[in-house]
Amino acid sequence: MFCRGMAARLACAAACLIAGLALAPAYAQTLTMRSALSRALEASPRLTAAERDLGIATGQRIQAGALLNPELSYEQDDSLGSGKYRGTRSAETTLQISQAFELFGKREARIAAGAAGIEVAAIQRKAVRLELLSETAIAFLSVLGAQRRIQILDEQIAAIDRLTPLLRRRVEAGASSPAETGRAEVASALVKADRERFKATLASARRELGVLMGDPAAKFGEVSGRLDTTDRPPTFQSVVAAIDANPQLVRWTAVYAQRNAELLLARLKPYPDVRIAAGWRHYNETNDDAVRFTVSVPIPVFDQNQGNILSAQESLAKTKAEREANRNMLIVIAGRAYDSLQGSLRELAVLRETAIPKAVEASEAISQGYAQGRFTLLEVLDAQASVAQARLREQEALQNFHAGVATIEGLVGNPFTLARESAR
Repeated sequence: MFCRGMAARLACAAACLIAGLALAPAYAQTLTMRSALSRALEASPRLTAAERDLGIATGQRIQAGALLNPELSYEQDDSLGSGKYRGTRSAETTLQISQAFELFGKREARIAAGAAGIEVAAIQRKAVRLELLSETAIAFLSVLGAQRRIQILDEQIAAIDRLTPLLRRRVEAGASSPAETGRAEVASALVKADRERFKATLASARRELGVLMGDPAAKFGEVSGRLDTTDRPPTFQSVVAAIDANPQLVRWTAVYAQRNAELLLARLKPYPDVRIAAGWRHYNETNDDAVRFTVSVPIPVFDQNQGNILSAQESLAKTKAEREANRNMLIVIAGRAYDSLQGSLRELAVLRETAIPKAVEASEAISQGYAQGRFTLLEVLDAQASVAQARLREQEALQNFHAGVATIEGLVGNPFTLARESAR
């Protein structure tokens, strides 16, 4: 019995191990920009909600076109009284069907408002999709940039650690003070502290990206992509011109049509509809039958729907101001992103043309001179720190550039360029 139980436990453990090995590669798989965007589109609850809004608008459009239901009524007069009206011997019974007819294009106005509502919801879904793509791209870039910064700090730590054997030999030879060993250890520890800070930043960036992809645990592996490629952006005037194609602005055309149809509907409401009824009446006393016709029209004396008309007029007039406010907001966001990427390009030019080459050249010369006793350890560490800081600045500028590009791409209404691997 014990052997069988042990065998069962071993088999279960082996199955769990195999399952874990099968799942591990999926969690550790390298994530690309294209894959992140695709997963975000599949998992986003915001996009799902926008799709439901489209379904809601579709239902409202269907209901707007529905005809009024007919009414069936039964009437019995001159019955259950006294004298000759006792019981139902003298009763007059009427069976009638009536139908209300909407006039003056009321149904057509409702249908137009419903159709415009569908268009608003469809365009809003496109806007949500663009926002999601832009946010996911920026989150991906944050992870990629944090990864690269940690790599740079690891390289700096390795460079400091490579000094240790040479430092020990210099101390043993009496060419350096033993205190320099502690100074090198302090420098290495400070860089390691910076690395831990960037690891925390990386963890936050991974969590944000994971949430956007429907993976709050951030089980994906490293992200892969290129930050070093930069293209010259178009003019800001062309960006502003392209913003008019953003779904957030295009939707206002549909909103205007919807509110215009609502205003027309409010103006038409006071106009009376006609209700026509036809029925059959039976006279029990004489056993005769007759046909009954009825036409009724409400008299719009007290309620002219003035309040709803005024509200609809103000809502329509408000549309233009809302669109302009929305457009101004988008231009401000685009301006910030554009200025950021332009500043990043200028910063990259300075770093790549002067700062980084000069820092690397100085660091190599000082490192060689230190081995020959011409420079102090402090000068070596300072030169290495300058190289690391210049490269960290470069990565920050690259990330800011591509984040600005992703923001602008999300504003100009073109989501496809967000997945360009060559620019990431």
